[in-house]
Amino acid sequence: MSSSDAYDRGKPMAEATNPGIEETLAARYDALLPGFSKSLIEVAYGHYYTREGLDAKTRYLTTIAALTAMGGQTAPQLKVHIRNALGSGASQREIAETINQMALYGGFPAMVNALNAAIEVFEEDAA
Repeated sequence: MSSSDAYDRGKPMAEATNPGIEETLAARYDALLPGFSKSLIEVAYGHYYTREGLDAKTRYLTTIAALTAMGGQTAPQLKVHIRNALGSGASQREIAETINQMALYGGFPAMVNALNAAIEVFEEDAA
């Protein structure tokens, strides 16, 4: 599998869940790290999110779990993946339960911070 194949697979999924993501990343990071935006799409979406074996909803819920356990410094990425999970068919309850489960692994402060991020996304979507 060549890098361009992975990019070609990843680009549509990245755009479907995060319209304009590559352009946004390029505007922010490519001047400092040339090619970063394309690499992120290729690796994260082309090699990981489009793999067989798990559906998109499950992949996003597992990503939410990992980011929750990592702690509060991941809030911006957590919000993106909460939106992606919602767009992939996850319910607010499923997201909240995924976050709650991580209290056992990342601690209650990490879980509460993630739950607050989720509430912000849910409120923004309701507005």
